Amino acid sequence: FSLLPRAGGRGELRAFVVAHSHMDVGWVYTVQESMHAYAANVYTSVVEELMKGKQRKFIAVEQEFFRLWWDAVATDTHKQQVHQLLQEGRLEFVIGGQVMHDEAVTLIDDQILQLTEGHGFLYETFGIRPQFSWHVDPFGASATTPTLFALAGFNAHLISRIDYDLKADMQKNKKLQFVWQGSPSLSERQEIFTHVMDQYSYCTPSQIPFSNRSGFYWNGIAAFPDPPKDGVYPNMSLPVTDTNIHLYAQTMVANIKERAAWFQTSDVLWPWGCDKQFFNASVQYSNMDLLLDYINKHSDEFGVTVQYATVGDYFQAVYNRNLTWEIRDSQDFLPYSTEPFQAWTGFYTSRSTLKGIARRASSLLYAGESFFTQYVRKHPASSICKCRALRQLQSLRWAVSEVQHHDGITGTESPKVKDMYMNNLMYGMFNVKKLMASIILDMNNAKKNGEVYSSIYINDSGIPDVDQYVVVYNPLAWNITTFVTVSVSHLEMSVYDELGHSVPAQVQSSAESHSTYDLYILVEISGLSYRKYNVKPSNGKQSAFIGRSVKYKRKDLTRADQQNRQLLPVVNNCYQVLFDQNTNLMHSITERETNQTVQLTQEFLEYHVNGDVMKGPISDNYLFAPNASAVPVSKAVGLEVVSGNLMTEIRQYFYSNVTSQDYIYAVYTRMYTVPEGYDGKLLCHRIEQEYSVGPLELNHEAVLRTSTNLNTRQLLYTDSNGYQIQKRPFKAYVNNTVARNYYPMVQTAYIEDDTTRLVLLAERAHGVSSQGNGQVEVMLHRRLWNNLQWDLNYNLTLNDSSVVRPVIWLILGTKSVTNILYRTSGLSLEHRPVAMFGALSGDKPKLPGQLQQNSVHGSPVTVPPNLHLQTLSIPGWRYSSNHAEQVRNIRMGKQKEGDADFSRVLLRIRHLYEVGEDPVLSQPVTVNLKSLLKGLGSVMVVEERSLTGTWDVNTLKRWKWKTARYPSKGFSNSTETSENCIVTVHPKEIRTFFVYFQGQ
Repeated sequence: FSLLPRAGGRGELRAFVVAHSHMDVGWVYTVQESMHAYAANVYTSVVEELMKGKQRKFIAVEQEFFRLWWDAVATDTHKQQVHQLLQEGRLEFVIGGQVMHDEAVTLIDDQILQLTEGHGFLYETFGIRPQFSWHVDPFGASATTPTLFALAGFNAHLISRIDYDLKADMQKNKKLQFVWQGSPSLSERQEIFTHVMDQYSYCTPSQIPFSNRSGFYWNGIAAFPDPPKDGVYPNMSLPVTDTNIHLYAQTMVANIKERAAWFQTSDVLWPWGCDKQFFNASVQYSNMDLLLDYINKHSDEFGVTVQYATVGDYFQAVYNRNLTWEIRDSQDFLPYSTEPFQAWTGFYTSRSTLKGIARRASSLLYAGESFFTQYVRKHPASSICKCRALRQLQSLRWAVSEVQHHDGITGTESPKVKDMYMNNLMYGMFNVKKLMASIILDMNNAKKNGEVYSSIYINDSGIPDVDQYVVVYNPLAWNITTFVTVSVSHLEMSVYDELGHSVPAQVQSSAESHSTYDLYILVEISGLSYRKYNVKPSNGKQSAFIGRSVKYKRKDLTRADQQNRQLLPVVNNCYQVLFDQNTNLMHSITERETNQTVQLTQEFLEYHVNGDVMKGPISDNYLFAPNASAVPVSKAVGLEVVSGNLMTEIRQYFYSNVTSQDYIYAVYTRMYTVPEGYDGKLLCHRIEQEYSVGPLELNHEAVLRTSTNLNTRQLLYTDSNGYQIQKRPFKAYVNNTVARNYYPMVQTAYIEDDTTRLVLLAERAHGVSSQGNGQVEVMLHRRLWNNLQWDLNYNLTLNDSSVVRPVIWLILGTKSVTNILYRTSGLSLEHRPVAMFGALSGDKPKLPGQLQQNSVHGSPVTVPPNLHLQTLSIPGWRYSSNHAEQVRNIRMGKQKEGDADFSRVLLRIRHLYEVGEDPVLSQPVTVNLKSLLKGLGSVMVVEERSLTGTWDVNTLKRWKWKTARYPSKGFSNSTETSENCIVTVHPKEIRTFFVYFQGQ
């Protein structure tokens, strides 16, 4: 395999020189600016230069840039050369996702989406499947990522940014490489060999002693906005000449030897490149060729041989050593600090609005995919152009993938790049909303039942003041009972279902607007189905309940009477919540089934942070550096309680003092009461809170602190990417203890004592911490400015003056009850029903009975509560699922542009529980895919695939690395495969299938 003779023992070191360019998909510059200034030139010049020297190699990472180059820039000759270089193993795609995704604040669904999006393109175009990771830049490493990469068929994983003190320790003890079992339940079945980069990380060392210029960057640094006409870039390294070649060689060899001492084998990974490198590959390779030749000619003297390599070459060499590796369990590498006062925990909350929109977009895409899949299956001869519909979905797939980049959803980009992500997300969402509306229109017209729809649209504001209908789609594969909210202009409203029966609803004044009312409609919808509700002004009969408002006097917190408490109760079937009328703050919650009462108060606090580098550590988009404890923000609280038969809303307004005009914070707490005959278990058990935060003052960071009398020993639990739970004990540090105890909460955080658990569920990522016993605080918003020159140059100062409105659901109860509730509740918050509004025109005869429950016509799709239907979509890939055939088609040039394939349905099912977590829900579940999908038609063929769809699981043989626990090395085969459409899903598994139906 190796190009050079094997080095005998430790004597001679082998350096693997991996040429790469780290290309941020957004960050400081937009994708368009980057393509123009350097990214297109990287691929053009690298491909041309690789053709000039058989020994040269290069790795390509982010697919978004490569695909833009392939589609718009590459010539036919370039394309032919790429095919040839891939066959020769000299160009290697690593990771292969659209982006190098962030690991802290992304949701597992979106990580899988962006990986699948890139892999589908690579397999369709080249028949290749990436097998190695290169996660060199995300800010901390999650334990979910190694599991995903294992499920995608990778043989090794590579990370770099972990705590500075931990890295130093691992380096000293030669423990930078290990076998990582990221999932406790999947353990050795989905383990993966992991390499942590040493202190030099992914860039070439830039200090060379004989020059004042940086070393090994002969093409200099990229220039914006335009590449220089004369090809002379800033800071180009000294060309290699006869006079300096020995000095260059000494510098490189010394660095190789320094690194070799930190690893167990004599194979040294030597990354050559950095951010935005290789835009002029000619000058890069021509200099490096001379240098490598020189070192190899004098290898006896230097004790080192060097070769161009891919990441795969390096890992193959290490694998061939057949060493025994230590096992790491499911502990992750978060949070991440680079210095004693540099904890990268601010980005868990930075640009909260972008984080929220990214998740709304992801959840709309999820709904749109299953809606379209059902439509295509049920209406083969539809009037909607399927290719156009697929393009509409693809625009949102692309936008949601793009924002997962480690400078996207993290909030660590410049304002213009944030606008780029937002615009792409909004455009994709608009397309998918349009598609869903046109599907409903088409299906209702196809029925020819005399009902005419003048318009249908999805909006986020309200609906016209006429007789109208609301179509509500449930994107989850469970039956749901929940409320959807609609803005209306009258207090007296009635709501009817498809059969003309009255539907429970409540209308009340809106907290936000003085001219409209909020109408809450109780909806009960089967899995992957939609229902239609008619909303009209009532003429006194069967009208919605009206929420009545009581306003209480604003209370001065500084003068509150602690002795004689007046407690105001708010009650539903699950909880009694008491508010202290001396302060207007929450006082306690009683869980009614066990009669357990927890003292619970909530307050807003702000960390004041420094923005002047002359005065000490700063907070910025990335870093959180509080200079003292958080301070309470309000001295007075106003209270309004709006109560009705279905819901009570408690509105708390926080003022800086008793006489202030405007509030700075607000909390809207909603508790639901479900009428007899409805399954209200989930609804009743959640206390829904919506916050209004901002605009903040500069260099203030806002947190909501919930304090309880639970004896939690300051132990916090947070989720890892919505996939699994991590235990977060409070750690004391010499410096920066507050910031280093912040963790990302993507979907879930909880605290508990021996009997009772308080769960928080979120619809966007936040930083979360437990700074005291019985406490949990969530960072909701940040507004910062600093004078660090680097931040100013790139406009990375986070002067975010927006108002943010995040939502958090609280669940309180015994561990066993919350165990049953929190996973389904978290997904119910993530995937709330999609409401589409339309106006009716003309006469309206009653709709026929078969409209009762529409899973876009047919039977609903439902899985048990411990499974989640993670994907149901039509990807549109044209590749053959037989690998030999796919490779043959590409070699013969058959894989040209053609129509998308609508016959292949992509299905993923995820088990939500860990082994041993719950006596019932942690059991394996057997699913009959034929009966699960019978509403879509008759299932003919099911193929089980790797996570991103590119491997047949029966042919996927991953490298098995030797460990003390499993001494024999070999290939690991992952799952038991499905016989005749019957699948048993074990705890934490994510199973991926291609499904084909009869008549396609």
